[in-house]
Amino acid sequence: MRVITLNMNGIRAAARKGFFEWLPHQKADVICLQEVRIQEHQFTEEMRNPPGFHAEYFLAEKPGYSGVAIYSRQKPDRVRRGIGWKEADQEGRFLQADFGNLSVVSLYLPSGSSGELRQNFKFQFMNQLYTWMKGKRKSRREFLICGDWNIAHTEKDIKNARGNRNNSGFLPEERAWMTEVLDELGWVDTYRHLHPNAEGDGYSWWSNRGNAWANNTGWRIDALLATPNLALTSLKAMVYKDKRFSDHAPVFLDLKSTIEYFVQ
Repeated sequence: MRVITLNMNGIRAAARKGFFEWLPHQKADVICLQEVRIQEHQFTEEMRNPPGFHAEYFLAEKPGYSGVAIYSRQKPDRVRRGIGWKEADQEGRFLQADFGNLSVVSLYLPSGSSGELRQNFKFQFMNQLYTWMKGKRKSRREFLICGDWNIAHTEKDIKNARGNRNNSGFLPEERAWMTEVLDELGWVDTYRHLHPNAEGDGYSWWSNRGNAWANNTGWRIDALLATPNLALTSLKAMVYKDKRFSDHAPVFLDLKSTIEYFVQ
């Protein structure tokens, strides 16, 4: 089973850059998208019905803002829109698709880079998400949370660690939260599980300022976190950089399991 996650920085912009021509050739079973930044009346036919896929969206109430999506080869048994916290759900940041005993989530964690107000909102969302993730670890379901976490966990996950210690996305409180998610709750960062020492190859976001892309001055903030048993089936994780659709790069995860395995 192949899963791809990508922050699109606008689905219409990504479409103009060839995303929908590229997608059918990737042999993906599930694609999780973040920051689609679109409203219902703006959809094209290929966005509503991407060839070969079933499409589910959870859009922000504010036009041109946030929003997440899941494309899947198989139609989900159930779809959940929102994490249950109104303030975040208005921004379209959490979408869950269930396939038998497997749940796949497309997640767009807020950025706090615009100021203290949004950083506080980010911390509140993190608290809500932590509670949700703690509860799901007690269930018998397998979960895969795919998305833009807007947190670089360790110094391996960012090019300029020293210069970003006081910046949103690399704050000590954010990094400690991610450590708790992994070490105390037991979720597994699948890329880091397969590549424990990788650094630059794992970056998934580059600022549009300066020559960040050319110099690979990046951050690894896009990740797929799995429940432990599911993570053990991970075969390959990689960041795709041959084509660019956004300031983020697609992150691929290949698993031994298939969706059919979970729906039996």
